[in-house]
Amino acid sequence: MSSNINYAKAVGYHSEAAAFIFAILYLPFAGWFIRQSFVRPTYVHFTLVLFTTIRLAAFILRGILVSVESIGENLSALIADEILFGVGFFSLLYASYTLVLDLETMQNRPESSNPIIRLTKNRRAFRLTLTLAVALGIAASSSVSNTGVVSSTGKTLREVSTIIFLILTVLQLFQAFLLAQMEIATRGQEKRHNESFGARHAMSILLIGAALLLVREAFSTATMTNIAKQNNEHFWYPLVAVPEILIVALMSTPGLVPRRDEVKPRYPQDLSAQTLQA
Repeated sequence: MSSNINYAKAVGYHSEAAAFIFAILYLPFAGWFIRQSFVRPTYVHFTLVLFTTIRLAAFILRGILVSVESIGENLSALIADEILFGVGFFSLLYASYTLVLDLETMQNRPESSNPIIRLTKNRRAFRLTLTLAVALGIAASSSVSNTGVVSSTGKTLREVSTIIFLILTVLQLFQAFLLAQMEIATRGQEKRHNESFGARHAMSILLIGAALLLVREAFSTATMTNIAKQNNEHFWYPLVAVPEILIVALMSTPGLVPRRDEVKPRYPQDLSAQTLQA
């Protein structure tokens, strides 16, 4: 039975064309990463398959919510769409984080003695914290009443989730910066030949991607107490949707993501020595 409230339009969904255009743009990226997950199976590619397919589904649903009145009046459909967008960002941020750590592993640098830096490189801790942020976001999205009003608890959960995402995004940028410093030092000591385009420009790509992630999260954090402004498509598309798809385009650079058997220290003799000492 119709509620006579178009929840999609009430929260700021208006452009069906933009939603379907982004769905079309994500389609070839989803196909590319599905192919790469078979040709070069890595956690990064698997995670990007998850992100691109979720974004494809989320934008299709967003377009349907705007174009089909009865669907727009379905609160459950809107909540499902918001959850898809939240879960999707988990995949993108974790893929970026994993790629940075994989490339750092190949550098074979001594592990930092700084406990804070070592903690930021703990994949399990990062993943668990990301999961917590997503869970809080899902709980916040599910707290909307049938009248479209978000409870005070829901607002608090949304804010906490957003802040956690921002902190992790800043950590991702920090990791990319540290890796860039390592790479500069290494390339100053040796010359490498026959590298792919992605490998040669990995640091620039990762730093640009990390900066785009920060733009996306900075906007979300700045508007977390003003949902109407956050969902305003004049801001949301250029500051959230565009940075995300640009990051996906950067991550699809040939040769950027190393094969699983390449994710090991670059100097095997050093690894052997460390193993013997252990």
